[in-house]
Amino acid sequence: MTFDITLDTAGKNPLFLQIAARVRSAIAVGQLIPGQRLPSSRALAAQLDIARGTVDAAYALLASEGAIETRRPAGTIVAGEVGRRVGVPEQSPLLFPGARSIERTAPRPFQMGLPALDAFPRKQWASLMVQAVRSIQPTDLMEIASAGTFELRHSIAAYLGGARGITCAPEQVLITSGYQGALALVRSVLIRPGDPVWMEDPGYHMARMAFENAGARVVPVRVDAEGLRVSAGINAAPKAKLAAVTPTHQYPTCVALSLPRRLELLAWAKEAGSWILEDDYDSEFRYAGRPLPSLKSLDRGQRVLYAGSFSKVLFPALRLGYLIVPPELEGAFLRASSLLTCGLPTLEQRVVAAFMRSGQFARHIRRMRMLYAERRQGLAATLRAVFGNRMTVEMAPGGMHLLVRFQGADDDSLLSKRAEQVGLAATALSSLAMAHDCGQGLLISFTNVIPSDAAALVERLMGAVR
Repeated sequence: MTFDITLDTAGKNPLFLQIAARVRSAIAVGQLIPGQRLPSSRALAAQLDIARGTVDAAYALLASEGAIETRRPAGTIVAGEVGRRVGVPEQSPLLFPGARSIERTAPRPFQMGLPALDAFPRKQWASLMVQAVRSIQPTDLMEIASAGTFELRHSIAAYLGGARGITCAPEQVLITSGYQGALALVRSVLIRPGDPVWMEDPGYHMARMAFENAGARVVPVRVDAEGLRVSAGINAAPKAKLAAVTPTHQYPTCVALSLPRRLELLAWAKEAGSWILEDDYDSEFRYAGRPLPSLKSLDRGQRVLYAGSFSKVLFPALRLGYLIVPPELEGAFLRASSLLTCGLPTLEQRVVAAFMRSGQFARHIRRMRMLYAERRQGLAATLRAVFGNRMTVEMAPGGMHLLVRFQGADDDSLLSKRAEQVGLAATALSSLAMAHDCGQGLLISFTNVIPSDAAALVERLMGAVR
């Protein structure tokens, strides 16, 4: 049979991904129906005037997703169940104050949580993706390990040993669906309704919502210039089941948890029999001195669970993260992982593992650290030049955003809304507070602000908040 398909040979997406996308789309709209035969890879390659291996890679990817099947002598056909799977109704995303529906648009200036997408090595990534697809064996299409592929778990353990001073076996590493996947596992294994959980105040709202949904009693603990005030947490809930912290770059203030307080926190957890969840979300990006050691690297009592994510160092759509658990909890977390996820797709895990093994991961982080240092300094200088003494820029030694405070401003939520009206994604600091006043200010990410664009963006911000 012939299958009408066009490719953008000058586009950024690899040809095999374009072919796979066209086939998926044809299945979704009913142009291809279950059981219908597809052209052979040789025939389609001749039709499109491309290498046969490109079509083979696309068909292998579709087969791994369950979209098509290879049946000799019938050839390659659309899978029998795929028509029902593709037609998934749209669902409303989890919304929270200030959330927006996800659209395939360019990043909004100052948008939090995004790495420099313009600087991601897409060609190298696509090459590794092709290699991973071509190397798929029949056994790779079987059930997958709920804890993740061993090659990625091994690569993460090796990386953390050198970069973060964490000694752990690959068996302690669980691959998760980003940080939210790690939170889901922690909630399932450790938290019961009514359990007190320390949360930094101000802090990460998605973590707070996750624990509240599990029925935990969230205990807001004030953050100051040295990070979490451990003594305040002990006074409020001395037997808390868990403390969720961001010790390297506290979110959102970016202050670091001081060494005395790290030791105090670890001593409390050991004595109380409590656990600590360390969210080390952007520790790679520090611009003054060496990166701070992780809390986990100081943990002699095995009370710290360490969570990391590839969303900040690679890209958010990857949806991969990891959780390092103490040996005592390995069995419980493996059981929870098998019940909650049954494993995550292996193709992306293979590519990340190859990216790490080849040295490209470390090189990418070094490049981003230099790039962010330049963009951070450029945006801060522009803000000071435009606003003068009407605002202050708090520049912590690390992180991926600036905290800007405006003189005389008493409603940062209003400033955030005004900024959004002109297309800027500044986040109000006060929206992340629970019980303690952290002042007024805007969180502004610099990662996607090209220096040549900084002046125009800051002038737009000036017009919005004036």
